Amino acid sequence: MTPTKDEMTKALIQRHGEALQSRFSAAAVAICGLGGLGSNIAVALARAGVGKLILIDFDRVDLTNLHRQQYKTSQIGKEKTDALSENLREIAPYTELETHTVRITADNAAALLKDAHIICEAFDRAEAKAMLTNTVLETMPEKFLVAASGMAGMNSPNAIRTRKVTDHFYLCGDGVSDVANCGSLVAPRVMLCAAHQAQTVLRILAGKTEI
Repeated sequence: MTPTKDEMTKALIQRHGEALQSRFSAAAVAICGLGGLGSNIAVALARAGVGKLILIDFDRVDLTNLHRQQYKTSQIGKEKTDALSENLREIAPYTELETHTVRITADNAAALLKDAHIICEAFDRAEAKAMLTNTVLETMPEKFLVAASGMAGMNSPNAIRTRKVTDHFYLCGDGVSDVANCGSLVAPRVMLCAAHQAQTVLRILAGKTEI
């Protein structure tokens, strides 16, 4: 049986405290890209009781995604926005979900991200990462951006870290590893980077903006 909204809110308050949970519940976070990074960020933020998640991705679930992304074999072929929404509704049924099954570009970013307090960059391709980073920093300087770089290979998990680049820009990862050079992309290291991003979002919402 699904708990009531009041029951779930009380459970979150027991873990986070009322003041902190109020900040989480009032927040809107955009996740751009719903692959290994984005799907794990979304699950973490939904479990924390973030009030609204804006989910953006144009792709469909593929068999090759399942080793590191928060999807199931039964969802192969589904649009990632739909599949992830299904999973998040089981985890956090009262989180508001806004989905956009489109490729985000410099032209449509402003409209897609207008309601977000914090934006998570969770793309695979370097060009897409650069586009979103430049667009947000140049045209939305009031918003926080939490991006990622480097989570491939079998290097130490301790190399994954978070850096504060500017007052509103944070970068998570080891900054160097790329699947083309490392030859592997494993779930724990990707999830570590996603966890850094999700925790950075929660810290920003808590007013803890220093690293």
